[in-house]
Amino acid sequence: MSGLYMMATISDRNQARRFLDFYREYGLSVTLLTYGRGTAASEILDAFGLEAAEKAVIFSVVTGEEWKRLKTGLERQIKIDIPGSGIAFIVPVSSIGGKKQFEFLTDGRGFVKGEESTLKDTKYELLVVIANQGYTELVMDAARAAHAPGGTVIHAKGTGAEKAEKFFGVSLAKEKEVIFMVTRKEGKNAIMTSIMEKAGLETKARAIVFSLPVTETAGMRLIEEDQEP
Repeated sequence: MSGLYMMATISDRNQARRFLDFYREYGLSVTLLTYGRGTAASEILDAFGLEAAEKAVIFSVVTGEEWKRLKTGLERQIKIDIPGSGIAFIVPVSSIGGKKQFEFLTDGRGFVKGEESTLKDTKYELLVVIANQGYTELVMDAARAAHAPGGTVIHAKGTGAEKAEKFFGVSLAKEKEVIFMVTRKEGKNAIMTSIMEKAGLETKARAIVFSLPVTETAGMRLIEEDQEP
């Protein structure tokens, strides 16, 4: 198993520190933390005498080999297989905008960049932009200049990356905005390039952008019509 992946971990909010400590122990310092709420049906919660739980969502970028080790550690140390302990999953990263962004996300862990994507027949890509808080409009103006559709923003907080801050001038331990945009694959490079040039590491937004392959979509008809020649 090779390649680069975005790993998402979902757990109860009071378990977030436990997972962050575990990932730091395994050498992952570049992580983003945000919060959500569980959606289990009320009758299920009532049956077990539980309350609707606040959830923590942790994002990080891992290699395939790292995921193998992490999965084993999650099962043995965190006991993630026990119901209610949390879940973790990975999604392949198809591309990263720029060499510095690549080095930042991999945090100098020696990963060698290979072929762009293992999923060749995807029609859409999910662009993920991590930017300093307050610069969403700068990012979106850059994206729209390359004919990007709208995006969705969530608020998150970084959890470290001291080495990345020293070498790349990027502090992840600040309030961040994460912007998700679904776009057609053929328009992806132009959008990523525009974001890097107008809102990238040399700007106050300090934006980092990477893409994830999307295998199926629904509700994209208007975007398809807008982007037809």
